Amino acid sequence: MNDPTNPFEMMMRQAQEMAKAMNPALESFSPKGFESLWPTMPKEFMEMSFGKGINKEGLDAKTRLLITLAGLTMLGAQSDTQIRMTVRHALEAGATKDEIAETIAQMAMFAGIPSMTRAMEFAREVMDGEDEKGSEK
Repeated sequence: MNDPTNPFEMMMRQAQEMAKAMNPALESFSPKGFESLWPTMPKEFMEMSFGKGINKEGLDAKTRLLITLAGLTMLGAQSDTQIRMTVRHALEAGATKDEIAETIAQMAMFAGIPSMTRAMEFAREVMDGEDEKGSEK
C-alpha cells in the first residue's frame, strides 16, 4: 500500500502492455485517429434525422448540435473526441465559427473556465483544420 503509483495509471499501463503483446502496431495507437474514420454527415441527413424531419415545429439540426456542444462542454476534458465531431457536424449543419465559440463561451458560467477553455481548444483544432482545407481549394 506504500506504492505511490496511481491504481488507474497501473491498470492503463498493464492494458497498454497487453495490447502491445497482442498487436505491436497498437503501440502507436491514437484514439484521435478514430475521428477521421467517422464521416461528416451531410446537412440534409442531419436535418432529416435530428432536425425538423421529426417535428416540423421543433429545433433545427444546427440548434440541436449547438445544444449538444454546450452539454459536452459541461462534461469537461473527458469528451474531446465528441466535441471535435460535434463541431465538425455543427459547421456542416450551418453553424458559424462565432456561434460555436459563443456556445462554448456561454458554458463558462455553468461548467467553469477550465472546461470552457479546453472545449474551445478542441473546437479550434477542427475550425483551424477547416480553414486549411478551404485554402487548399
